[in-house]
Amino acid sequence: MQLRWVRDNQKTFRAEWYSGVLDALDSNTGDIGQRVILPPTYTGSPRDMHQRYHDAMALVQKYGKPDLFITMTCNPNWEEIQRELRPGQQAQDRPDLTTRVFHSKFEEMKTDLFTKGVLGKVVAHVHVIKFQKRGLPHAHILIILNERDKLRSPDDYDRIVRAEIPDPNVEPELYASVLKHMIHMPCALSADSICKKDGKCKKRFPKPFAPETLEGQNSYPVYRRRNDGREVTLSNGKVVNNSWVVPYNPWLLKKYESYQCGDLFKYTICEIFVQICL
Repeated sequence: MQLRWVRDNQKTFRAEWYSGVLDALDSNTGDIGQRVILPPTYTGSPRDMHQRYHDAMALVQKYGKPDLFITMTCNPNWEEIQRELRPGQQAQDRPDLTTRVFHSKFEEMKTDLFTKGVLGKVVAHVHVIKFQKRGLPHAHILIILNERDKLRSPDDYDRIVRAEIPDPNVEPELYASVLKHMIHMPCALSADSICKKDGKCKKRFPKPFAPETLEGQNSYPVYRRRNDGREVTLSNGKVVNNSWVVPYNPWLLKKYESYQCGDLFKYTICEIFVQICL
């Protein structure tokens, strides 16, 4: 019903402007029919994404560049999901269930980050939620910290982000969570992984060892990955070490038991609105 109203009220959105230059540039002359322009009130439309992008850039203009880039991915093995599945069902069979549980946990994480300030006082933030091809949701979050809590040195970086396998005798719970969620598995499990291009990992794993965290040059920092001899053998016999660890925040990982990629933000905010960065 909403789309029919949009189609019948194109003049309200000044859609006739598209019949000129944009039609000449973007339209395929072989297509038959009339283009229907979606208004910015229609979530996910080009105009909506364009407006959201400019809103995000306005935040950057006022508060400065983002400091943290956090990814939260739905874990299909969460207890709240598994206990509601019927015999023979998998999490992918219940998008209603996985989405509902993810939304609940994501709202709790937002409270931890934005209200309680577990990583520092937040003055502005932007997030998007996307769905993987198998149907599981994941969120990308950009955070701008208060001036007093900004991360200015490698010591500050190490306080928020780790990229090493923990000592199982000192932090057994974190050790188990890192091995379960934060090892770059595709390359580690198969030499013909989908994350490889021309024989090399697109995510650049395994990472080089680094005795200490270093500032990046217009990029992410080089996180500390000490060659401390700690190695773990995976189920397929593959041996991994600190060079295979995805950066994470210990507190978030232990609480939410899901893929929690925590990075210090060093690149354009346009990445989070990839739909309009064509």
